[in-house]
Amino acid sequence: MIDDRDRLAATPAHDVALSCIEAGIEASTPKAVLREALSVEGGVLTVAGSEYDLGAYDSVVVLGGGKAADVVTRELERHLEDYIDRGLVVSTKPVATDTVETVAGSHPIPDTDSLDGARRVFQRAQGLGEGTLVLAPITGGGSALLALPAGDITLVDLQATTEELVESGASIEEINAVRKHCSAIKGGGLARAAAPATVVGLLFSDVVGDDPGVIASGPTAPDETTYEDALEILDRYDVDVPTVVREHLEAGAAGERAETPADPGVLGHVDNHVLADAWTTLAAARDAAAEAGYEPLVLSSRIRGEATEAALSGLAIAEECAATGTPVEPPAVLLSGGETTVTVMGNGDGGPNLEFALRVAVEQPEGIVCASVDTDGADGGTEVAGAIVDGETLSNPQRGRAALLENDALPALEESGAVIETGPTGTNVNDLRVFVIEA
Repeated sequence: MIDDRDRLAATPAHDVALSCIEAGIEASTPKAVLREALSVEGGVLTVAGSEYDLGAYDSVVVLGGGKAADVVTRELERHLEDYIDRGLVVSTKPVATDTVETVAGSHPIPDTDSLDGARRVFQRAQGLGEGTLVLAPITGGGSALLALPAGDITLVDLQATTEELVESGASIEEINAVRKHCSAIKGGGLARAAAPATVVGLLFSDVVGDDPGVIASGPTAPDETTYEDALEILDRYDVDVPTVVREHLEAGAAGERAETPADPGVLGHVDNHVLADAWTTLAAARDAAAEAGYEPLVLSSRIRGEATEAALSGLAIAEECAATGTPVEPPAVLLSGGETTVTVMGNGDGGPNLEFALRVAVEQPEGIVCASVDTDGADGGTEVAGAIVDGETLSNPQRGRAALLENDALPALEESGAVIETGPTGTNVNDLRVFVIEA
């Protein structure tokens, strides 16, 4: 899974960190997750304990989007064999499927392919009857990949808004609150288009708290946020958006546009199942650490905030562990999930996990190895998953500090031979961070 793994596993501690990452990602792949959460027996589909009689439907359709939606779809085809009639999903680098069409879109900034794919998904959802069962794989990245602007908003407007939001330091919940109110397909839009068909959301969560309304901006879920919330977020982070976007949101706040549905009863034809999340990876990583003879401790699955600040907090706990045996006696592994953010001030290449790792490396910790990755294999807008560092990674810590100021973590870590490359992993369940403390 990890390129050049033998070189990166320079010490036993490095090897354990990489093993934890591999175990966590593998456990959250659609193949592993659907093997546990989904089954078909006697014509009955069971998803996370809920049953759907396939014989009661005239057709089964797959509609969705996200970085891992194509791989989820491929696994659905394997489980449901001849039951699936047709479908369409949008992903970044689509894998081959038999029955369902998979098309490419762009992430993190939507492009014309994202627009075309979202429009086609939305159109195929319209006009379905009660006799249709819609299986909707929704995964992280769906907010950009399912780009269907509402009202007079254009793709260019949406691109500018997304770029400003991503660089503002706003949380994913806040970013998606704005995106939902600029979209026809998000904030329950896909589910409303598919009514009265039965819609079963198959969700892989890449957001803290696993709210279906936040995952991929909630195409199949109710939305508790409002147009007023969206405007307040733009003002709070001083986000400069195109005039048409602000006018659209202001019209909604004035009651001139329909709100996204907050009442779950409006989407009574929908069942949303979160099949994998940060805990999926953390549990597997914890087992891998224990198997290697280290005492594992999960700090939290909900780490958020600025990546560099979270890095210092995580390192402080690891250092306390090394110095006093609190909160766990070394040899130990500290694990965390969640999603940190970066307020972009410079013009470099990087992502939250790269900045997390570089901030740790700058401190040159003794006897501590840290690995931080995005489980989808692409941190921020880069093509690397993250990095693995220790106290000797940087020959010049001051250059590392300068790189952080320019948000240019990738070149600094590449130069040090510390980046972790996996390629697309086929899953997306947030970040995974590992601190290994030797005895």
